[in-house]
Amino acid sequence: MFERIRRVVIKEFIQLFRDRRMKAIVFVIPLMQLMVFGYAVTTDVNDIRTAICDLDRSAESRELFRRLEASGYFSIRYSVQSPAEVQELLDRGKITVAIQVNQGFSSDIKRKQQTGIQVLVDGTDSNTATVAADYANRIILKYAKDLGTTGISGHSFPIAVRGGIQLNTLAWYNPELKSKNYNVPGVIAFVIMLTCLLLTSMAVVREREIGTMEQLMVTPIRPVELILGKTIPFAMIGFFDMLLVTTVAYLKFDIPMKGSFALLIASTAIYLLSVLGMGLFISTIARTQQQALMATFLFYVPAVLLSGFMFPIENMPEVIQYGTYLNPLRYFLVIIREIFLKGNGISVLWPQTLSLLVMGLVVITISSLRFKKRMG
Repeated sequence: MFERIRRVVIKEFIQLFRDRRMKAIVFVIPLMQLMVFGYAVTTDVNDIRTAICDLDRSAESRELFRRLEASGYFSIRYSVQSPAEVQELLDRGKITVAIQVNQGFSSDIKRKQQTGIQVLVDGTDSNTATVAADYANRIILKYAKDLGTTGISGHSFPIAVRGGIQLNTLAWYNPELKSKNYNVPGVIAFVIMLTCLLLTSMAVVREREIGTMEQLMVTPIRPVELILGKTIPFAMIGFFDMLLVTTVAYLKFDIPMKGSFALLIASTAIYLLSVLGMGLFISTIARTQQQALMATFLFYVPAVLLSGFMFPIENMPEVIQYGTYLNPLRYFLVIIREIFLKGNGISVLWPQTLSLLVMGLVVITISSLRFKKRMG
């Protein structure tokens, strides 16, 4: 018995290392994932994109902003002159935090009167918003103590003390900072990607594995017709999953739908181009369903981790950040959350939509050409 098992083990190793693709999957790709995840996967929140609105323009307000930037948590990207500019930056997702010092801040401090600082956070990512607001509160509280004031009071994050500086911290778009408002829309993107990748890649390989691909090749059907016939059903399934998850999100989880549903449909169609194209590409490099399954997850898991869903892209090393521009999930997650939580339209989302469209067209073209070549 043990001899038979030993021979089977030897046979499996011979068969495994005979395939160059499997060598890459077994040795090269795990090392690549180790390097990428080791540097990119972090739960630290730093370099928070910040805008400041200094309506007082005093030495005290400048010192506060200096302390915020010197902490290493906040990266001041914009210095604006009005609350309207702050709202524009938050609407377009260019900043995570905005800190506004009102006029009379310096004189109120000198007279030992209560004054105000307003911290606005983008609540679409509830975890980052909570951490960022806490960092800001601590720094401002320390500054108030150094100035000899008596404390801070706020709305969303109250630390109520009489007198001193009054800090008002507000979370826009997700006022209660509910994590489900951030997580549930992302599920739509993940479900579409995983389902369509698996179905597209394994369906084509299954045809080749059981020998029916050769039968299809000798029929009058053209390669482009075969490609469409293989991908259209999976596109329909992708739309069905999107509608299903959206309905459950709205009815069960009370996720707000502030934007255009038509834009959600259109952006999903564009997103499907890249997902189906990648599934088709996997089908051209895999010879068995097992290989297709492994290749699908080797693409899917890094795509999720490097999408900005679990870990902020801004905290990743710069070289990894550039790599995320090739990830369709990065763009679709922004689009879907902006539609659900902010109600933004194409005038704001056109950069992500255009990037997703270009990527989808390139991927589907390359995959289709490679599929035709394999058929030939």
